[in-house]
Amino acid sequence: MEAAEPKRQRLRPSCKAKAVDFLARSDQSIRRLTEKLQRKEYTDEEIQETIEWLQEKHFLREEDGCQRRFEHMYQNTIYSLRQIVVKLRQQGYDKDLVQSFVPDDTTEREYKAAYKVISRKFKLYQHLCMKGFDYDVARNAVEDLLYTWEKEADE
Repeated sequence: MEAAEPKRQRLRPSCKAKAVDFLARSDQSIRRLTEKLQRKEYTDEEIQETIEWLQEKHFLREEDGCQRRFEHMYQNTIYSLRQIVVKLRQQGYDKDLVQSFVPDDTTEREYKAAYKVISRKFKLYQHLCMKGFDYDVARNAVEDLLYTWEKEADE
């Protein structure tokens, strides 16, 4: 019987390599990239050096990343403008930076997004009917819900 070969130890990638890997997957804010590298147990010094190197090489440009993320969410989702700003802030982008990408007139886009959200809610009729409720009962329940929403909005 042969002796088992010792397991090879995997070399830990450098902080720069790991950061580039994260950036290759998606745009990152400096804060979020720093948090991810800290979870991988890189030192603060390694992280700071890596961030500076990435910015020097133009691999990490918060403004560009934030703008791409904002435009994607603004054009391709039904999130409200408020939700988009909150999500980008949670991803580590500065509030003023995020606000700089907000168009002057957002009324039409907000209306369309709200309309899409509401139109999905009208599928409640179908859902209730599929669950066995009579159409009139489903209609009354949804109308009452909408009336309640309108009443709350007026207050």
